[in-house]
Amino acid sequence: MVWSGTWVAERLGVELTGDAPLRELLGLALRRNPKRAHLLVSNVLGKHVPQSPRVVWRAGYDLGVRVRELLGPAEARRAVVLGYAETATGLGHSVADGLGVAPYLHSTRRPVAGVAPAGGFEESHSHATSHLLLPEDPELLAGPGPLVLVDDEFSTGNTVLNTVRALHARYPRDRYVIVALVDMRAPADRDRLTAFAAEIGARVDLVALASGTVRLPEGVLEKGQALVARHESSATDSVTPSAPACVSPSGRAPAAATAGSGAVTAAEPGGAAAAAFDHAPVVRRVDLGWPAGVPDGGRHGFTPEHRARLDAALPGMAERLAEALGLPCPPGTDGPARYSDADRGGDRGGDPHGAGPGGVPPRVLVLGFEELMYAPLALGVALEARGGADVRYSTTTRSPVLAVDDPGYAIRTRLVFPAHDDPADGPGDRYAYNVAGAGFDAVAVVVDSVADTPALHAPDGLLARLAAHIPHVVLAVVPSYVPEPGRVPMLPEPLRGPAFSSYAPEDVGWLLQDLSDVELEAPTEEREEAIQSGGAHYAESLPVEYQPTARYQELYHAALTASAARIARAVGAVTETVLAERSPRPVLVSLARAGTPVGILMRRWAHHRHGLDLPHYAVSIVRGRGIDTNALRWLAAHHNPADVVFVDGWTGKGAITRELAEALKDFEGFHPEIAVLADPGSCVRTYGTREDFLIPSACLNSTVSGLISRTVLRADLVGPDDFHGAKYYRELAHADVSRDFLDTVAARFDDVADAVDADVKELLATDRTPTWAGWAAVERISEEYGIHDVNLVKPGVGETTRVLLRRVPWKILAQRGAGADLDHVRLLARQRGVPVEEVDGLPYTCVGLIHPRYTRGATGADGKAVTQG
Repeated sequence: MVWSGTWVAERLGVELTGDAPLRELLGLALRRNPKRAHLLVSNVLGKHVPQSPRVVWRAGYDLGVRVRELLGPAEARRAVVLGYAETATGLGHSVADGLGVAPYLHSTRRPVAGVAPAGGFEESHSHATSHLLLPEDPELLAGPGPLVLVDDEFSTGNTVLNTVRALHARYPRDRYVIVALVDMRAPADRDRLTAFAAEIGARVDLVALASGTVRLPEGVLEKGQALVARHESSATDSVTPSAPACVSPSGRAPAAATAGSGAVTAAEPGGAAAAAFDHAPVVRRVDLGWPAGVPDGGRHGFTPEHRARLDAALPGMAERLAEALGLPCPPGTDGPARYSDADRGGDRGGDPHGAGPGGVPPRVLVLGFEELMYAPLALGVALEARGGADVRYSTTTRSPVLAVDDPGYAIRTRLVFPAHDDPADGPGDRYAYNVAGAGFDAVAVVVDSVADTPALHAPDGLLARLAAHIPHVVLAVVPSYVPEPGRVPMLPEPLRGPAFSSYAPEDVGWLLQDLSDVELEAPTEEREEAIQSGGAHYAESLPVEYQPTARYQELYHAALTASAARIARAVGAVTETVLAERSPRPVLVSLARAGTPVGILMRRWAHHRHGLDLPHYAVSIVRGRGIDTNALRWLAAHHNPADVVFVDGWTGKGAITRELAEALKDFEGFHPEIAVLADPGSCVRTYGTREDFLIPSACLNSTVSGLISRTVLRADLVGPDDFHGAKYYRELAHADVSRDFLDTVAARFDDVADAVDADVKELLATDRTPTWAGWAAVERISEEYGIHDVNLVKPGVGETTRVLLRRVPWKILAQRGAGADLDHVRLLARQRGVPVEEVDGLPYTCVGLIHPRYTRGATGADGKAVTQG
């Protein structure tokens, strides 16, 4: 097959040199542009050359995966992707898909009333220069994480330099990543970017599919302009609707659209296409059922939450589009198609298309509109995955390019029509390339509602131009997204160590605000009296951090040594259950702070056994107040809520389980059940064991939990748009055993692997329906001991330990004959003057009872003051 850059190369002496894939990726054309004569025409961008939607999407997605690998998981989570209008809006969006966790924004040439620009820049070689940045949230570009800039080609680097210079002055950061399909810079341009990076003190990386250079002979601009003028002056409009054209290196064989080599094939105003209609063509309109609140693209920002909602809606929208196009049912079905997650980007094998009449699949074009590239691309990918048609994708454009009907030229045909979106820079011509004469049986035109105007439907409009060449035209209108006044402000990125917590930054992101400089501690007795009198909530202050004695620390280390394998086994069992039943790539969200060490261990198990790099966050949940709704909003904006798995250390009576279920009723998509190491209360389905055993992390407070306090929720500190708060006790670093706890347990992973496999096999075959036996036991104990308040009964080893460390305990109930699991409990009880009562038939190893009628001084069961020891 003739290379689609041959015609230009032979006439102008333009040379394309570099990596082997360059000629597969690029062709050459000439454009009516006084600044640059030649145009690199991409075969995988989906702008000028109709191409398989899946090929177009995967080109960007795979680049995004490479960026994610370059940045690493921690930096990838902090990144923002910025694409360039108009050509790279869809490419940038696909790169953001590959990066997975990054919000996306593209520049735009369309001002939007009520949205203040957050910046702008110039594209020096373009026919339309000004780019606006209109993020819905003005803080989108303000974060310190990497900025990933995406363009279709990196030719001189001027556009990127202008962008970085403008943004760095306003939003300085340490790292930029430039992404392009091809890097065609000359050596001098490469040196200029290196010098610029050093000048601003930032690291700049570049990722591309291929690299090379374009060698331009002396006087190429003047020669190119003369060549364009000569061919346009002799252009003919005698395009016949059935004339085929070369549309893709992988498409059908080319054939001349008009007699004679080199004839321009353009449907210009007043030509054959216009003459084909003296009235608007018949166009079928289809209601896609676009999901409410999902933006039509990245003009104002597009979050991972939007991505998840769009992905869920795409199969249904593709089915409605297929019906409007009159496509046959997919092969092997009698009705609507069924989709799997892999269909969008995975290899499907075999013939991806169903056969139409006569055994030939109908040839369908999904045609986007200028900056609206990603929505039609996503629809095209879903339509292609459905089967039943040979699908291609491209978009209209503002860019004027010469069309020459020659197999060695990249732009074979051109349709010209008036702009139909009332552009800010005034009326003008718009173009669709390689569409006329390409043999398409149907076209689905996808525009946003701003562009659904009388000009679109006019006799000389886009729809009429298309109908002159394609027998079946369908119009799908995506609602133009306009930010609403009074939107919720963007939330900050998660806090991470070492700035907040002693954990490694990749271990956990804390969806909390740092209150380390606020005095929050109060004496235990004062807190208890205020809580029980109704004068304060327990989350409005913090207990003074317990400083363990030497004897207590010895007990902790002995307990950790003795139970490390047991904990590792429970970690493995609960993690494997989550992977098998909840999600193959879950987003772990631990309930701070007791759940956080467990979440980190689950993350480590998934990486150790399966090579998975699972995201992990910690959020606050407060009994009686619910979960941090802003944290939920952040999670929904960055991940699919269906993948979120809430994690805690253990269940007591199940109060937090019920609290979480109630709190999530107003948040669509989240699964309300908690995954825990130990479920002695029989409150959840996902657990490592239902035995009540000592988890040594319960023995200590912040010094085993990354030096983070219990969470705080107080109206004067936590506003309606804030995360709940917590403190980082940096001053306790000398006593910190947080990482030692994790390392000691993780060191036993290999030892327990076989036992875990057996446990999981048994768990998956077991009826694990919660019986809530723990809640019933707590109610019984509350009445038997005259407490009459289940909130003052804390069952299980972990909860009993918390009572002794943070509250005013009344007495401890211990299962008769309980062994070493209670050594630390007995020691704490002696230190606080609290009796330990051994009882029979207790469903837990122990239960802690908070003093039911507390006033200051009534510290123990007999009213004695706290003893020290």
